[in-house]
Amino acid sequence: MIDALRRGAVPESGLDLLATGLDRFETALDAELSAVASGASVFKAVRGEYGSGKTFFTRWLGERAKRRNFAVAEIQISETETPLHRLETVYRRLTERLATPGFPPSALRPVVDAWFYALEEDALADGATDEGLAESVERLMAARLAEVSRHAPSFAAALRGYRVALTSGDETTAAAVMAWLGGQPHVAAAARRAAGVRGDLDHFGALGFVQGLLTVLRDSGHAGLFLVLDEVETLQRVRSDARDKALNALRQLIDEVHSGRFPGLYLIITGTPAFYDGQQGVQRLAPLAQRLATDFTTEPRFDNPRAVQLRLPGFTESSLIALGQTIRDLYADGSASPERIAAMADNAYVADLARAVGGTLGGKVGVAPRLFLKKLVGDVLDRVDQFDDFDPRTHYSLTVKTSELTEVERNAAAAGADDVELELP
Repeated sequence: MIDALRRGAVPESGLDLLATGLDRFETALDAELSAVASGASVFKAVRGEYGSGKTFFTRWLGERAKRRNFAVAEIQISETETPLHRLETVYRRLTERLATPGFPPSALRPVVDAWFYALEEDALADGATDEGLAESVERLMAARLAEVSRHAPSFAAALRGYRVALTSGDETTAAAVMAWLGGQPHVAAAARRAAGVRGDLDHFGALGFVQGLLTVLRDSGHAGLFLVLDEVETLQRVRSDARDKALNALRQLIDEVHSGRFPGLYLIITGTPAFYDGQQGVQRLAPLAQRLATDFTTEPRFDNPRAVQLRLPGFTESSLIALGQTIRDLYADGSASPERIAAMADNAYVADLARAVGGTLGGKVGVAPRLFLKKLVGDVLDRVDQFDDFDPRTHYSLTVKTSELTEVERNAAAAGADDVELELP
């Protein structure tokens, strides 16, 4: 975790230790995770300005889901790598980023292997003999994928082909079929023929494959799938035709979740207020705007955590200082000289550094956490820990280079409106 902060990145784990102001969401979100684990499906939209902690929030919630034995996947939406209107690409990224409590990405093959093992165990429990095990597993697979096969028969065919290749010792074909099952294009024709499938996964088949994956996850012992579509606001910067297709794809996803097609799915998206409220985003498609409509006219402390949209108010100076003190204490716990860390980077110094970083960003504290924690850990605490004569008040002065800032941080630090970088379509 400390190493990620040193690099200016959001940590992948240990996020409960850093959570500031998220306790008001816990009860409602935990209830939703419990409902999904019981076979429901949930869609959630998170809104917040750049730097307000949207990625942190979804990873924090994903960590809570993983502790409940959910599989987790986080996908960055982008026009070039993962366009939202191409659901086959979204599905491919999902399988590439799929992680479980026991396996890092990509956990697709371990999940499928665990599923076949569970089928064998169930077949044996039903009285199958060793000689008839393969046939019993085939019947169980057909029964459990019956609903999926109505929408995506090739999903079941690929699973069957994978098992046949595996049991015959043909690892090359098994790996290729697994790649095809994960939505990878350009799989060898011989492997596709062996599995009885054709071509590559397309936009219309992707939702059926998601449905199949959820079935496999559930039957292999997982509570469900926690899926994040991050930075959906990038849709505002794509061509108008691609944007319209992407917004309609998002509307379709929401409708499918609410229809009950995806039991065991918790789908969450993140975006800026401009995306949700502007004419280049959600408001461009009236049916989508209706589905995401949420009242934010009251004070943020009265926001409804059960609503379809959650608002992240972002950091204040006091919450940023409190976060810095928490990081300082965590760092000290792992240091050989915790007393020196506490003395050299005391509460007053942490507060001064937080104000200084906020000042370099035009006083916009809400976008300061990443840079502040990077400076605190990499420039101050590391030096205090390694050099006995280093005193940050004497030997360190805050310097911020343009090259180390994100686009949003550079805009916040701009001296005037003429300096603000605009990305035009």
